[in-house]
Amino acid sequence: MILHKRLFGFGKLIDTAMIQPVWNFEQEPYDEPADETAINLRAYFDRMPDEKMRQYSADWDDDRVIEWDGEFRDDGNLMVACCERDVDVKEYRRVLEQCIRYRDRVRGSVESAGISNRS
Repeated sequence: MILHKRLFGFGKLIDTAMIQPVWNFEQEPYDEPADETAINLRAYFDRMPDEKMRQYSADWDDDRVIEWDGEFRDDGNLMVACCERDVDVKEYRRVLEQCIRYRDRVRGSVESAGISNRS
């Protein structure tokens, strides 16, 4: 997430601060090729609020998942910046469920650091 503190006008520099998510799923090892899309999808989930992610149910049908996320295009693929290929709902669900397992595993250490539920 990028926050802009000041905007001085066209051609002027802006003062920004980059807020890093508390999660680091993007850096977790995984078995598939680490292309730009796979990395960006994991970074997308790092920035998803924990409260929202905890709402997800594997029992939902694909249409419910698409509606719940709110960032899917009309063609049924996720709208993610800087991707080499499309992310369909099947891949989205597979990686989301990996991310949920990751968060379940590390949540205690994140909470003990006093920073849970920020992202």
